[in-house]
Amino acid sequence: MACYTFILGVIVVSGFINLSAANKDTCDLYAAVGESLTLQSFVERLASTDVLRWTHNSTIIFYRERGRVSVGRSEDISASGSLLQRNLKHSSAGIYEAHALSPNGTLIKSWRGRLCMMDKVQKPQLSYSCDFKSNAVNLNCFVAKPQGLTFSWTLDEKTLTSETKQTLSISLTQLKGERSFTCSVSNKVSKERSDSVRPSCVSPSPAPPKMLCFTSKTIIAALAGGAGLFLLLLIIVIILCCCHRRSTTRVRLRDQGELRMLSLKKQECDAISPEYETMHPAEDSPPPSPKPSPRVSYQNISQPEILTDSTPPQLSAAAEGQKPSPIPKPRTKNPQIQNV
Repeated sequence: MACYTFILGVIVVSGFINLSAANKDTCDLYAAVGESLTLQSFVERLASTDVLRWTHNSTIIFYRERGRVSVGRSEDISASGSLLQRNLKHSSAGIYEAHALSPNGTLIKSWRGRLCMMDKVQKPQLSYSCDFKSNAVNLNCFVAKPQGLTFSWTLDEKTLTSETKQTLSISLTQLKGERSFTCSVSNKVSKERSDSVRPSCVSPSPAPPKMLCFTSKTIIAALAGGAGLFLLLLIIVIILCCCHRRSTTRVRLRDQGELRMLSLKKQECDAISPEYETMHPAEDSPPPSPKPSPRVSYQNISQPEILTDSTPPQLSAAAEGQKPSPIPKPRTKNPQIQNV
């Protein structure tokens, strides 16, 4: 029994602790960043001799005693003791406490509250899209940070109380004529409204009947296959042309080499032929005639020939037209003239 009593006591204490923590995290006041806020007084009027003290997170931010201000500014305090906070920031959030004391130190009144800071909401952007499959128009109220915001919709300046989501879907049958839509977003410190939008959804013309029994995917696949086959044939033709050109080049180079070798052999034969004929006279050349006797040779030589023996003999025109024989003639001794 004592064990159950102890467990019940622990549960009750834990509940009180959680409740106090929840109260500690609960915001009594909300304010927007950059705005001003007046913390309302808890008394109707304070005497100039009374003591007034304001604290923020246990730090004194205003203190006045017997009409003399030692901390803060006197223009931030009203006659009833309200505190004006200017240009609030996120660091301005926290617990504010106020204490009013009489000149003899008796507590007149005290106040304690928690201030939470929030950013102002941005102006939403309203857009729409027509969905002919579901026969509806879908509207979207776009904001950068939709978490913690409240959405509301108006149709022709009438609030749609049942619509509190970020999107709205309306049947196309309700859009007969011009209908105006707006959306609004709000939080505890600010509210913004979008520009009005008049959706216009025109049903598209029906698609023409299909001329082919093939689907678009089949046609695309066939075209892709044909393009691939054409590319393969083009590559094969290019390779064959390159091979044919290479073989043709090899044959031409080989023919040129053979012609060059034949030309060189012919030049060598032309250079060797005169020497060969000189060393080896032709076998079918006529035999040399017998030498005439000196007396007969002397008698056959006429006087003018004797006188011109020293001059070179002149050849006839027929002899000049013929090429000289490459075979050298045998040397003959001049006939000696015998005295008769």
